[in-house]
Amino acid sequence: MPQGREGVILPWVQGQNNYHVRGPELPRVPVAAVENASGWNVSWRGPPRQRNTLHHPHPAPSKNRSAWVGLGRAQPITGPLSCYVRARSPIRCWGWACRGVRGWGRDESPLRAWPTTCGSRARLLVLRWVLAREARRRRRRRGKELRASVCDRFSQMFVSLFPQLSGIFILESVDHLLSAFKMELYFENLSKQKKQVMEKNGNNRKLRVCVATCNRADYSKLAPIMFGIKMEPEFFELDVVVLGSHLIDDYGNTYRMIEQDDFDINTRLHTIVRGEDEAAMVESVGLALVKLPDVLNRLKPDIMIVHGDRFDALALATSAALMNIRILHIEGGEVSGTIDDSIRHAITKLAHYHVCCTRSAEQHLISMCEDHDRILLAGCPSYDKLLSAKNKDYMSIIRMWLGDDVKSKDYIVALQHPVTTDIKHSIKMFELTLDALISFNKRTLVLFPNIDAGSKEMVRVMRKKGIEHHPNFRAVKHVPFDQFIQLVAHAGCMIGNSSCGVREVGAFGTPVINLGTRQIGRETGENVLHVRDADTQDKILQALHLQFGKQYPCSKIYGDGNAVPRILKFLKSIDLQEPLQKKFCFPPVKENISQDIDHILETLSALAVDLGGTNLRVAIVSMKGEIVKKYTQFNPKTYEERINLILQMCVEAAAEAVKLNCRILGVGISTGGRVNPREGIVLHSTKLIQEWNSVDLRTPLSDTLHLPVWVDNDGNCAALAERKFGQGKGLENFVTLITGTGIGGGIIHQHELIHGSSFCAAELGHLVVSLDGPDCSCGSHGCIEAYASGMALQREAKKLHDEDLLLVEGMSVPKDEVVGAVHLIQAAKLGNAKAQSILRTAGTALGLGVVNVLHTINPSLVILSGVLASHYIHIVKDVIRQQALSSVQDVDVVVSDLADPALLGAASMVLDYTTRRIC
Repeated sequence: MPQGREGVILPWVQGQNNYHVRGPELPRVPVAAVENASGWNVSWRGPPRQRNTLHHPHPAPSKNRSAWVGLGRAQPITGPLSCYVRARSPIRCWGWACRGVRGWGRDESPLRAWPTTCGSRARLLVLRWVLAREARRRRRRRGKELRASVCDRFSQMFVSLFPQLSGIFILESVDHLLSAFKMELYFENLSKQKKQVMEKNGNNRKLRVCVATCNRADYSKLAPIMFGIKMEPEFFELDVVVLGSHLIDDYGNTYRMIEQDDFDINTRLHTIVRGEDEAAMVESVGLALVKLPDVLNRLKPDIMIVHGDRFDALALATSAALMNIRILHIEGGEVSGTIDDSIRHAITKLAHYHVCCTRSAEQHLISMCEDHDRILLAGCPSYDKLLSAKNKDYMSIIRMWLGDDVKSKDYIVALQHPVTTDIKHSIKMFELTLDALISFNKRTLVLFPNIDAGSKEMVRVMRKKGIEHHPNFRAVKHVPFDQFIQLVAHAGCMIGNSSCGVREVGAFGTPVINLGTRQIGRETGENVLHVRDADTQDKILQALHLQFGKQYPCSKIYGDGNAVPRILKFLKSIDLQEPLQKKFCFPPVKENISQDIDHILETLSALAVDLGGTNLRVAIVSMKGEIVKKYTQFNPKTYEERINLILQMCVEAAAEAVKLNCRILGVGISTGGRVNPREGIVLHSTKLIQEWNSVDLRTPLSDTLHLPVWVDNDGNCAALAERKFGQGKGLENFVTLITGTGIGGGIIHQHELIHGSSFCAAELGHLVVSLDGPDCSCGSHGCIEAYASGMALQREAKKLHDEDLLLVEGMSVPKDEVVGAVHLIQAAKLGNAKAQSILRTAGTALGLGVVNVLHTINPSLVILSGVLASHYIHIVKDVIRQQALSSVQDVDVVVSDLADPALLGAASMVLDYTTRRIC
């Protein structure tokens, strides 16, 4: 039976000349009761001692309630609009303008106004005509007096027509009648809207929508749409088709959560061919293509909703397109970075309508020649649930999945899938991830991978490492989406390569580590740290140290929580009478300008800090290695002054970066001494930088700037700068020596920087080249730094100056100027034999150190960096020819062409690890 609404007339059942109307329920309404024997009586059960009886000569109806007007078969209607009136002719109930009676299914009996003669029917027709006429007059009248007149006329006419029923319909006030008119207008508009949708669909029928879901991930996006469709049965009919990994026990039998959501599953299709390799994926697509035509022929949907980029979805879209069924594709136009891109774009070309989540995805669809009028920028449907999820009781969920002793923000969620274009590497990366998580020693919830090729091998890796029995790990096949979003919302970190990490988790600001290239093309918020080449455990472990426990600003890149209403409105606007054939819109492409700061083209940059023995420098460095702006101050002598100055300069540089349209991705710090880069702590510094031992640089900077911070030794930073921007770019093995106030170095081996077991690797300045050489700042003697550093040359220059052997013709040193290495070099250039001898000795000491490096590491290139490199290069090459083995004499030794290797190296630590947004 159709559900009536206030002021709306609906036929009772097809084939009966009966009509059913309902009006509002009011607390003081008398309730009808039936008392009868031969005829029938209608009596009004009101206040005590107030009972009127009206006798009719007709026989009484059956005592069987289901025989009365069909009320027993009707679905009960609850709520404020719940009174029923029945007659052979249609009649309108004007809401608050009249008193009704309670409906069937209540404690009292319903009113049974059985028609008797044509006179009764005529009266009802007249009443209907009067009400309609008064409604028309009401719309033309204005003013309080005219409205009161309408109420009076209505009351008088009703009493004159039905004097015996005058106790039922009582006009309360003008306001009640106005409320009735407003409500009538609302339902009339709803009826018009429904009529328009029905006319578009042809034959006045509902839009039949088929939603096909393949796995737990796409159901989380499709479920809000399905709920929305189900809530509007007057416009839509919903058919649900379940296939893919939903029906496999190894992946959690997730079809059950669809049943728990009270959706009727019309069809279950077992389409997965087990094997979890490339061939099995192809066979699964073929099996789905074989089974789907029968299902679609039976359901005959008007439109098929397909989500995402899975191979199952490709089979669905192919079947629907070939069977002339319109396709609505959810989340088209996005870019991730694997074979999923190809599948997603293939579905886009098959689909007739598109719902995208971001402005750039919309632009991609337009660039792919899709019709702009058939593209809806709605946002991600899952955000409709995400943005209202965080305030729920989450501790019980955390305890259920991770144990009673786990606290919020003190656990990790790991979700990693195979990359079908590079299965071997993705399995290796997963193994390194588990090793890093074991070393990190935090409680971790590990979800099993999806059913893509390579997933079986990843599960074997989990079992080989005993993850399912490890006390710090909880391995699960599936977590219901409502609980999963609570878990990631309150996690200390999420790690893996799932799209959930770069899309949904941003709504909570939870730190995310995105491993590999599976999601590298997606737009991400500030909470995502990309580790593209996750080929070592140390990289992943360092990323965990950087991200765990942070809280980032919430991001709404993918939605604002209102996607489903937009999608439903879009579905209602689809005209089934339009030609099915797609139209492609070729260039020129329509441009859409976004005012969102996240979509403005910015220069991806890093803040680089260089703590030297004399100066403290901060620079904004672009992705291409260009120094956009640089700040220089003298390095203070005390810890407090130094750390405050660093914070002040970094804050000023970050503010200036906004004006320069630079997006700061992180902070890299280069400092002298021995550094633990994993913790961001300076363990021991050189004597040049006082009060700089056991100093945590990462925490104060990260807390102040809300950015990730990297710290390393200045020699290592010089090597990193050469690897990214300099002559070491693309080389597998090379060594950098930096010559300045001291002597440092960095070693790149198999594309990786060598730190050593106690972070003391590449201290090349302290290689001993003479057993009885001068004292070194490290406490030893005969080190390279004692001969070739700027301090050593300054020491020798002072000796010559004190002996009056430094100055030559054409050279002078002002009295207020400190004698330094620069004066020694100047004297050597002007022919001072003593100065030339000192430089030659220094260059020889450096050359012997390089020979030792060649014999120990055997790199393919040696790069001399720093202000003294050009003065030493020829001497070093001579020493190599004289002292080195013949097998390493061909190794090239060059001077760096980088102006600021320490700053560029500090910046490279940031730029190598993360690209926060792809513009």
